[in-house]
Amino acid sequence: MNRITTSLAQDKKLLSIYFTAGFPNLEDTVSVLEQLQEAGVDMIELGLPFSDPLADGPTIQESSTQALRNGMTTDKLFSQLQGVRENVHLPLIVMGYFNPMMQYGVERFCQRCQEVGIDGLIIPDLPVDVYHEYYQKTFQKYGLMNMFLITPQTPAQRIRYIDKVSEGFIYMVSSAATTGAQGSFGDTQDAYFKRISAMGLKSKLLVGFGISNAKTYQAATSNSKGAIIGSAFIKHLEKNGSKSVKQFIDTIR
Repeated sequence: MNRITTSLAQDKKLLSIYFTAGFPNLEDTVSVLEQLQEAGVDMIELGLPFSDPLADGPTIQESSTQALRNGMTTDKLFSQLQGVRENVHLPLIVMGYFNPMMQYGVERFCQRCQEVGIDGLIIPDLPVDVYHEYYQKTFQKYGLMNMFLITPQTPAQRIRYIDKVSEGFIYMVSSAATTGAQGSFGDTQDAYFKRISAMGLKSKLLVGFGISNAKTYQAATSNSKGAIIGSAFIKHLEKNGSKSVKQFIDTIR
């Protein structure tokens, strides 16, 4: 069974952490993965840096730029992850843009993901209908789940289509803005969380964008299976380095 499915079946709220591969230093990737596992997170999203990350806010954009300057490439990431499953047993998801994957070769990319133990992908710029028609069979061939994003503006019909196609979870973007940490959620976001929860979707919901502390984590998970933290964790890595992971996780739950 896919590790994502196993994690989603747990009787608890999940915490997923995103960080950019090769940041803050090129060879920090595996160390951060291992520390996140030791700190008790439930899932990890590993960002594949790209030069034009349109869905990302300034913090993640800057981390991607730094990772690229450090020398991170798709091949380098797969090289770093070789053997990672000897110590890391959590679900690992690669989050990145479709252009580098197409340049690499979609099937070749999926095959390498399977070889190093990746469980799924999040590709913000790959539309669900394009995936469904052209790529789903390839992803399934290599045991990869593909998670899709919805926003407060996503029509109900589209959400139900995404729910039908999805095999993992649905990434529920907390607002229409780009990624970035914020201190709290307002009534509009709370109403959005409740509205999607009330749709009775088969897929579990994980909330992302704007989760930065225990308060926003609790608010996000009150109507979902879990929450995803990215920008706030990257800021922590930037300020404190890659040896202080547990210190951050302890502030969330």
